[in-house]
Amino acid sequence: MKQAHVFEQRRSGVLLHISSLPSANLGDDAYRFVDFLHDSGVSVWQMLPLGPTHDDGSPYQCLSAHAANAKLICLERIKHKPWSNGQDFMGDTFLTQLVDAYRQFIAHATSYEKQEFTDYCNQHDWLDDYVLFREIRRLQHTTAWSQWPEELRNRDVEALDKIRHERAESLDIRRFGQFLFSQQWFDLKRYANERGVLLFGDMPIFVAYDSADVWTSPELFTLDDQGQVETVAGVPPDYFSETGQRWGNPLYRWQQHSDDDFQWWKKRVKTQLALFDIIRIDHFRGFEAFWEIPAECETAMEGRWVKAPGDELFESLANHFDELPFVAEDLGIITDEVTALREKYAMPGMKILQFAFGDDASNPYLPHQHTHESVSYTGTHDNNTTLGWFEELDDHLKAKVYEYFGHSQEEMPWLLIRASLASVSILSVIPMQDILGLNGQHRMNVPGTTEDNWQWQFNWDMVGEDCKMKLKKLNELYGRK
Repeated sequence: MKQAHVFEQRRSGVLLHISSLPSANLGDDAYRFVDFLHDSGVSVWQMLPLGPTHDDGSPYQCLSAHAANAKLICLERIKHKPWSNGQDFMGDTFLTQLVDAYRQFIAHATSYEKQEFTDYCNQHDWLDDYVLFREIRRLQHTTAWSQWPEELRNRDVEALDKIRHERAESLDIRRFGQFLFSQQWFDLKRYANERGVLLFGDMPIFVAYDSADVWTSPELFTLDDQGQVETVAGVPPDYFSETGQRWGNPLYRWQQHSDDDFQWWKKRVKTQLALFDIIRIDHFRGFEAFWEIPAECETAMEGRWVKAPGDELFESLANHFDELPFVAEDLGIITDEVTALREKYAMPGMKILQFAFGDDASNPYLPHQHTHESVSYTGTHDNNTTLGWFEELDDHLKAKVYEYFGHSQEEMPWLLIRASLASVSILSVIPMQDILGLNGQHRMNVPGTTEDNWQWQFNWDMVGEDCKMKLKKLNELYGRK
């Protein structure tokens, strides 16, 4: 398969989620960040999944594979819309402020603006199910859909029509939130693309059990007749965990997906391709074989490997879309079959420099082992910051790192930043925390924990002019843009 055109030249990127901006939304800070990237000679902005999250805030366990997290909307920018009359939206919570904005829109928007809203709603066939799911979930005190009354859990037509009638305005307000996000997102994407900056998204392989997707199409997932999960996803015991990881996501009934030529996947990929110029596929190895864990097991130890129809899926996607600008997250224990699948569909893999040291010279993450068809990272959202990682190494391993780089006098994290940018990998991506030289107190996520993650934000006082110039000079030195 031909390589996607975005991988035809050397690029550099910065990893920063929208929620890590000082304002944590699509307002002025997002545009200022695009300007920072442009001025630094960077042409890729990588972020985490954009979906609405559960209470733990994880963007990898979203309430929908299609909807966006409406809390990323900048209400301040809406004040500049003519229909808002420049007023502040009242309310103690985001939802009450959104209600105020919606009522202003209904009262003062032009017929053209209202038609735009109507057209948006008509163009997204996932939207009705999503807003129903969110509204019922709120009425049921945010309990999972499997615990709802039977008629709602099983999507009884009369019960859902009753909700549609009685909660019509609330449902429209939720549609309006998605509409506003779409407007602000594509304004930002247009601004970024005009300045040569591509947006790089992230698509988890699995969806959350408590999601609109599973509630809407339970037949596509490993559920029993009562909607209870039969088998769940995870990874087996390894160096990092002697009991493995039990993620809890329902697995796919792949035969059902294959029987209708992967229509569910085509809709999902279409949504992501509209939002992003490049897409990372999380846990890519699960498309070749996945770790199946019986739902009653508390750990991942009793799971087994089951083959997945990844080749059939990606062939169907390749025939449907003009190109697939995918990056495969191929970390961990990767088999020859997984590598063959990635290479067949011309997807760059990932090389993490923090994983490179501690073994011998054959370690695939060492810079001299990198390949053109890869993305080089100092670390990811799941790793410590590079400075935090280095500070936790013992003296022997610290010395080994500096020996590898010829006893360079350059300090961390810029030593690894330089190594990533100098790599032969077609794309180099650096987390914003590394560019700012931050220690381990600034990491984004600690895998296996559920508290105090996904909350990190920077502020502009951290970003000096020397940081921008240093990054630009290295991009020029190593032929990246």
